[in-house]
Amino acid sequence: MGYISYDDFKKLEMRIGWIRFVESIEGTDKLLRFEIDFGEKESEELPFGKEEYRGRDVRQIVSGIREYFPEYRALVGKKALYVVNLEPREIRGVMSHGMLMAVDGADGKPVFLIPEGVVHAGSKVR
Repeated sequence: MGYISYDDFKKLEMRIGWIRFVESIEGTDKLLRFEIDFGEKESEELPFGKEEYRGRDVRQIVSGIREYFPEYRALVGKKALYVVNLEPREIRGVMSHGMLMAVDGADGKPVFLIPEGVVHAGSKVR
């Protein structure tokens, strides 16, 4: 294991996000496209052209977890932890603006890192 400095760690911006929408990415077995709500923002710009997202920081994130969640639509409404300040990356033709954080469960299936108490979308890890 290589170490990073505390100053490098502080550069990560991790937030709780609320899964608003999820769909499979055509032509792939593993990829899901999420629309994740990270709370209020000042801009009135409409992400994804959806009026319901006006004034919200909603980002598209691609994750390779589809094989573990065959009923992936059941993820809508759940909250999880994300790294939100990664450089955007194109994955199979779809831009991803962050990364879902999960751990390997005892059965090998990813387990989301979720808050234990009431936490609002956009809450920062401190």
